[in-house]
Formats: sequence, structure tokens, C-alpha cells
Amino acid sequence: MQVAIIGQGYVGLPLAIAAAKNGHGVTGIDINMTLISTLSKGISPIDDIAERDLSSVLDSNHYHVSNSFDAVGEAEIVVICVPTPLDHQRKPDLTYLKSALQSVAQHLKAGTLVVNESTVAPGTTRDLGAQILGTANVAFDLAYSPERIDPANSTWGITNTPKLVAGLTPTATERARTFYQSFITDVRTGSSLEVIETAKLLENSFRLINISFVNELAQFCSALDIDVQEVIAAAASKPYGFMPFYPSAGVGGHCIPVDPIYLAHKAEEMGVPSRFINLAQEINLQLPVFFTGIATGMLGTLPGKKILIIGVAYKPDVSDTRETPAQGIITALRSAGSLVSWHDDLVNTWNGESSVTITKDFDLAILVNPHRTCDLTALGSTPLLDTRGGY
Repeated sequence: MQVAIIGQGYVGLPLAIAAAKNGHGVTGIDINMTLISTLSKGISPIDDIAERDLSSVLDSNHYHVSNSFDAVGEAEIVVICVPTPLDHQRKPDLTYLKSALQSVAQHLKAGTLVVNESTVAPGTTRDLGAQILGTANVAFDLAYSPERIDPANSTWGITNTPKLVAGLTPTATERARTFYQSFITDVRTGSSLEVIETAKLLENSFRLINISFVNELAQFCSALDIDVQEVIAAAASKPYGFMPFYPSAGVGGHCIPVDPIYLAHKAEEMGVPSRFINLAQEINLQLPVFFTGIATGMLGTLPGKKILIIGVAYKPDVSDTRETPAQGIITALRSAGSLVSWHDDLVNTWNGESSVTITKDFDLAILVNPHRTCDLTALGSTPLLDTRGGY
């Protein structure tokens, strides 16, 4: 099949490579010219995509990259993989999705299947997607299939993670299922777009709520002077009815801090309560204040103290800093007068600052998301605050 994939980031690029490796003719479309140039040279900007795989599909002519939407007019399948973040008021921001849909509509040919993989509130694909694509005045099929990308996961990748699919019509569902089954081993269909849109939001709302709960539990265990990690390990010995979650400095990444807001916003729109989500968000947004308090207790005072944050990526062993919990802690510490630096083995520059070397010349080091390669021995006897439970 001829496939156009809009967005060549953490979601679109792995999808494009997987489809191209299985014989589809894929054009990756992105408006970021620096990214287009990087990919054209066979350089992978994503940790999970090996450059040998990228070079292989480029050399085979099964994969091309472009900033032009002209390839949409030649494609049988168009997949939209653009960000749906939160705006400055922490409300759903569909700017990128609307722009992508409008650009696709300008080039859409009759009979094309358009699949939205971007996370949205229930009803968005049916209402917004169909409405904008309808301006093309041609017949098309429309489906929704949410991304399930977990960076740095060596067990579950794009080809073996079960794929959810639903179409606006039975024909659209079947076409989407057939496409994804050509390179994904387990494809499951839903009865409506809204079922699968809601399932995606449920997945990450479940994680947000449970992470928030265990972050509160960690504070309880600290007050009780017991090890929260030992408590979790003991509970996890139960072979049914329990799933372990682990404490942290807060939730980060492109999904867990964002997707539940789409669900809560839709619930508010419908007049339905979403108290668990709202409380979970509140708990996590208060964590920077909590850890600033812990730091104050360890040092006695914060103004002028040199503090090192270790790990500013949103999770260990990735270089992605989106929605990183390190940001809130750094902001809170600096507001209290601390002199804050940061170190990250995989992130060289961030927010106009550079990673510093780990030394013993700090008053306190705070572990947020250290990578496996991180050598903490250079800290010497520097006091250490471990946000993962070792307060």
C-alpha cells in the first residue's frame, strides 16, 4: 500500500519504519525541516529507532521523508500522528491536529482511508475529523487507532503491542484492521470510534491515578519510617488483584500527564464527575512543593544552597524531556533561592541550559530520573534525596 504518515516524531517515525520494513511505500511528512534533513541522512533522532533500520528502509526506497503534503494525494492510507498537548491553561490543545486535518483535506483523493492516531477526547474523530476532512468533497474512510508507544521498553514495541482499531463505518474498520495486521501481530477492533478513544484515555488515567496513590503512600511510609519499595514488593507477591506502581517525583511524558485531562475535560463538558483524575492531578502538581520541603529539612535553609538535580528526562533511559517532573522541582527550588544545576547522561541541553558534571561540590543531590549509565560515586559524601521513595 502507499501510505502517508503525518508527523515523524516519537509516534509517527516508529510506525513509518515498521510499515516500510514490511513492504509498504511510506512517505513520512513533517513540517520540521531540521527533522526532515536529519532523517534523510539516515540519522535517527529517537533512541528506540536504530539507524541501521532507518537507513535500510531509505535505501530500499520504501521510506521517504518530506515537508510536502503532496504524497497524501497518492496514498491509499493516511495516518495522522501529531501531538495533542495541553495549552498554557492545561486544557486540551488540538491546534496541531486541526492543522494536519486541514492539510490532508487539501490533498485528499477519493477512496482514501484516514486514520487518526493522535490522542483525543471521545467524539473528536467523528466530529472534528469528519467535519474537516469533509471539506475535500470526496468520499473517504475514517478510523481511529491510538498509539501505544513506550520509549525504552525492550519487551513491547510497535509490532507486538496489541493494536486497537475502530472505524466510522464497518468498511473503515476492516480497512484499518487489514493495514495494521500487515505488520502488527495482534489487532483488535472496537464497536465505535468513541469506545477506542475512551479506551486510550482509560489506559493512562489508570496509570495516573495509581501513580498518584503510590506517591501519597510513599509519604506515609516515610512518616512511618519504613521502606516504601519493600512494602510494594511485599504486596506484589500476591499473584492476583494487584499491580505494582512505584513512587516518583511526578508523572511525565506525552501521555500520563496529558491524556487524563482530555477525559476530564470531556466529562466536565458532559456534566459528569471525574474526581479521581482531578485529585490525582492535584497530588502530582503538589510534589515539587513536597520535595522542596524535604530538601529544606535536610539542609536547614535553601537560599544560596547548591543543589544538583540528576535526571531531567521524563523517565529513565530516554532523552525525552516532555512534561518532565524535574521542571517543577527546579522551579520550586529556585523560587526558594537555591542555586540549581542539573545532570543528565542523555540530555545535553534543555531549556537553554547544559548538563553539568557530577561532582562532590554540591550541598544536596536530588535523584529524579537517573539513567542506568549514571555514576553517582562522584558525589562523594554529598547528601542524597531520592524522590523514588528514599527520602
